[in-house]
Order: sequence, then C-alpha cells, then structure tokens
Amino acid sequence: MIETVASVGLAIDERLTIFKNRIQPEKMTGNEKRICIVTGIHGDELEGQYVCYELNRILREQKERVKGIVDIYPAMNPLGVDSITRGVPGFDIDMNRIFPGSEEGAVTEHIATQIMEDISGADFCVDIHASNIFLREILQVRMSEGTAEQLLPYAKLLNTDFIWVHGAATVLESTLAHGLNTSGVPTVVVEMGVGMRITKSYGLRLTEGILCLMKRLGIWEGETIAPKEPMTSDNRKIGLVHANTAGIFLPSMEHQGMVGVGERIGEILNPLDGTVLETVVSPVEGMIFTLREYPVVSNGSLIARVLGGESE
Repeated sequence: MIETVASVGLAIDERLTIFKNRIQPEKMTGNEKRICIVTGIHGDELEGQYVCYELNRILREQKERVKGIVDIYPAMNPLGVDSITRGVPGFDIDMNRIFPGSEEGAVTEHIATQIMEDISGADFCVDIHASNIFLREILQVRMSEGTAEQLLPYAKLLNTDFIWVHGAATVLESTLAHGLNTSGVPTVVVEMGVGMRITKSYGLRLTEGILCLMKRLGIWEGETIAPKEPMTSDNRKIGLVHANTAGIFLPSMEHQGMVGVGERIGEILNPLDGTVLETVVSPVEGMIFTLREYPVVSNGSLIARVLGGESE
C-alpha cells in the first residue's frame, strides 16, 4: 500500500513528496512488529534502490509469509535522486544533517520532522547508504560505541562483510540514525558500493540479511540463509592512506584484497610527462575495505582504508 509520508509545496507549482510502501498481513492482530527500510537520503547514493526493489518483490510474491509490518522508503530525498544531487537541490543542504528537524523551521526541517514522526514507534530501522563517487566501500554496518551493545546482535544478521563501531566523538548528532536511536527506534546504518551506481551482488546479499533480521523480529516466516559472520572493528587498527601529491591514481590491489605492511596499493601518475609521482603503500597489514574509485586525486585525498589486526 503506497502512502504519503510528507508533502510540501515548492515554487512554480511543484511539490516535494516522500512516499513509502507498507506491506503487512491481510489479517492484523494489533501486536505486529514493524521494521522500516530507509534509503535515498543522499540523492547520489543509489545502492539502496535495488534493495527496496528486491524486498518489495519478495514480500509481494510471498505475502502470506509476512507476519509484521514492513515500511519501505526508497527516496527520502526525491528531488536529490531525480537530479543526481547529494543534498536537497534548491536548498543547498545535506538532508542527513538536519534531524530531528523542526515543525517551525525551513521546508527541509519540517520534512525531517514528518519523517521522524512516521518512523516513530518502529521496532527497528535499517538506513541504507552508498559511498560517494570517489570511494568504493565493502558491504558494512556502521554504528556508534554508545549503541553497539544493543545493535550488534541485530547487525550481525545483515549478511555484511564488516561492522565498524565508531568512537562517540565521531558521531554526528544531526543524522537520521542518531535521531531515531535517541528517540527509541533501534537503527543501523549500512554503507556499501559507490555513488551513482548499483552493485547488484551487495544488494542481493543485504536483502537476504534484512530477511534474516525480519525473521528474528518475528516479521518474516519465509526461508532465510545463514548470514555471513562479519568482521568487526573492535580493537583493530584501521590504516588510513592519503595521497601526498596530485595526479591520477591507478590501483594495483583489488578492493577487499589483502595487503601487507609497506606493500603497494597503487601509484599516482603524471600523464603530462609519463612519470610516477608517488607509490602508495599500506601502513598496516590487513584488508582493503575502502579503495579510491575516482582516479583524479589531490594532495590529501583519501586513497584507501585498511582493516588491520588487533591494536597492541
């Protein structure tokens, strides 16, 4: 059932309207659990679109196995999705930096409040993001240290490669996930792939993981897989690799490949004179979970993140 989450008038007879699809049992008992699948807050992050499609397709074809309420929000920033813009076009604002919003605020803050109200009371929320156009990420869950104890058991069901627990100092309090967790809706953030693209294999894996989570919550009675056991960032070194010069980055390692200390990850080239400006090496031994996707780099550009072993 397609429902309107929020709708406001804009200039030149336009409207900003956010929709969701609600899937629920034909016969309700009043005790059903509810899960919300959210994506499209950043308009250039499209990885979640395929997940929404797959979930809608599976649940529609096996509706008799749905025992709870599933709310699917494919485009929280529809203007951004339509215009391939990260923020909200015309407002020059990052939608994921204005939560929980304000009824008396600007248009985007008013929309943020309506989104919060619509999700309020849910038993769980999965907020799906992609990387930007510059970096490729493995399929991962991100959360803060303050929510890890509650969220980790559920995050491990999502069939991801990695769970990154951030320190409290790095948590942005104006995000949707933080606002929902603070208001009592357990919420995890999924990051995967690259901006403006869809990685089908990641989408399929995450869909399977969400079904596992739904089964744990009592929302799904269909078949599920045994989810992959993810690595976690607990007590592990994370090596950050930045460019020390401008040029064209050419990787020599595969994304999600293993690399040793001092081993070459790639080179920064000068196409004008045919020289290698910098050989980029790993500071730690481990797995490359972030790798530069866009070749043009400047001094300081992030090239890679490497998940190393346990910190001493």
